[in-house]
Amino acid sequence: MTTNWDKLRPVLFESIGTTIYMVLITLVVGGLIGLVVGTLLYATRKGGILQNTVAHTVLNVLVNIVRPIPFIILLAALGPVTLAVVGRTIGTEAAIFVMIIASSFAIARIVEQNLVTVDPGVIEAARAMGAGPLRIIVTLLIPEALGPLILGYTFVLIGIVDMSAMAGTIGGGGLGDFALVYGYQRFDWQVTLVATLVIILLVQASQFFGNWLARKALRR
Repeated sequence: MTTNWDKLRPVLFESIGTTIYMVLITLVVGGLIGLVVGTLLYATRKGGILQNTVAHTVLNVLVNIVRPIPFIILLAALGPVTLAVVGRTIGTEAAIFVMIIASSFAIARIVEQNLVTVDPGVIEAARAMGAGPLRIIVTLLIPEALGPLILGYTFVLIGIVDMSAMAGTIGGGGLGDFALVYGYQRFDWQVTLVATLVIILLVQASQFFGNWLARKALRR
């Protein structure tokens, strides 16, 4: 089978742009939500600067429920919620909504795990000097854990690229959709191979950038 790349090339470039758009929106919105939820998970735990057993238990259970659900199942399971919020269950916006939900809870756990590694003595010293919880979180806790947090976000970023590819199953657009519609469904393995290689390149570029950023943060 001969692939008409003159016809498919514009579609491929558009799909790359859609994938980057989906990934960036998800990373920014999901990253912020995850940062807040993860910080609250850390701060409300026993002995934390905002110790609250009820809040910690609720957040912990919520994260434990959503995080293990495979993304392809979450796409279907959140259908009614997606319909209520986005107004449709297919398309790029619907896919982004589910990607934000999935990434938020994954990031929350990564944020919590990285904040736990911060030396408690440093936090106790700040509290002894009269620093409030918000000041400790913003000026001490997050800066101290910045390098590992960047690596954690990089790990999730690669997962988000994977999610954007799976979003093709609901017509989410992007490279996953391109590979399914123009490759798999038409038995054109050349198209599938090219889409796969582009996804690998995006992942590699994200990993290199994340590693570079983390090294800069760790050496500051």
